[in-house]
Amino acid sequence: MKQHVDVVILGGGPAGIAAAIWCKRLNITHILIEQKNSLGGQLPSIHNEIIDYPGVIAKDGTVLQKYLIQHLHQTQCNYMTNTTVRGLDVANQSIEVQHEHEHITFSYRYLIMATGSSPRRLHVPGEQELYDRNEVFSATRDRELFQDKKVVVIGGGDRAFEGAFLLAKSGAHVTLLHRSDTFRARHEYKQPVLNHKQIEIHPFTIVKEIIGKEKVTAVVYTDRNNQRYTVDTSAVFIRIGAAPNINLIKSYVSINQDGSVNTNQYFQTSQPTIYAIGDICTEPLYSSISTATAHGMIAVKHISTLLH
Repeated sequence: MKQHVDVVILGGGPAGIAAAIWCKRLNITHILIEQKNSLGGQLPSIHNEIIDYPGVIAKDGTVLQKYLIQHLHQTQCNYMTNTTVRGLDVANQSIEVQHEHEHITFSYRYLIMATGSSPRRLHVPGEQELYDRNEVFSATRDRELFQDKKVVVIGGGDRAFEGAFLLAKSGAHVTLLHRSDTFRARHEYKQPVLNHKQIEIHPFTIVKEIIGKEKVTAVVYTDRNNQRYTVDTSAVFIRIGAAPNINLIKSYVSINQDGSVNTNQYFQTSQPTIYAIGDICTEPLYSSISTATAHGMIAVKHISTLLH
């Protein structure tokens, strides 16, 4: 089956949803394509209260997700979930997708990439098994599970330090591992961790292995002298940042040194028919729901000036 739209939007997080809403607002034919079974992107993984998105105070990400999906339905935007991209032809401006057992080719005038980012991996033995066993915990949601237990937090940014503090505050004994003694975390996150008696910080460490067959039991790491250590643990919190999901377009557009997509002020890439919005083109420090939705608006408004 072949269909034509003015705009194809890949990714159903806040950026993609905002882009679809603005396409509807400006009478631009569009289709939003999401690989997962539901829209919302990373919102379901946000377990703390959301107080910084103007006009909405939400208990957690799932509440805001519900509001955004309701908005999408009320504006009658066009979207498909559970849909996988099978091929992209940038030269001929078409994209092939599979929805359930149906293959559909969309020709487009503009493609908006809103594919977001994914947690960075350590790429060490035992890590994949951790994900396969679904031992992926949230320091906000699950901290009470680790009272009086040993846990390992890996990373040096805001999420690592915030998680370490929440876990220690709930009674866990935390070992924080980081590859250097320079921490990216902001001052308000660093100070409570540096001064907490139940948090041990080990700088200049490299994680080598995560041990555990049925559940995680230990982490192996080396120090700056390549001395090897093993620390027992009941959980591992890997907080080493996020990587933009750029595989589909990385050979077609200019990429920054940090792996994000390079865009102009309208979020147009070096390939004029492709736009990038949200986490795929944002420095981690400035990543937020607000910036993602704003990107969607700006990109679609700019596209509207080119269509008419």
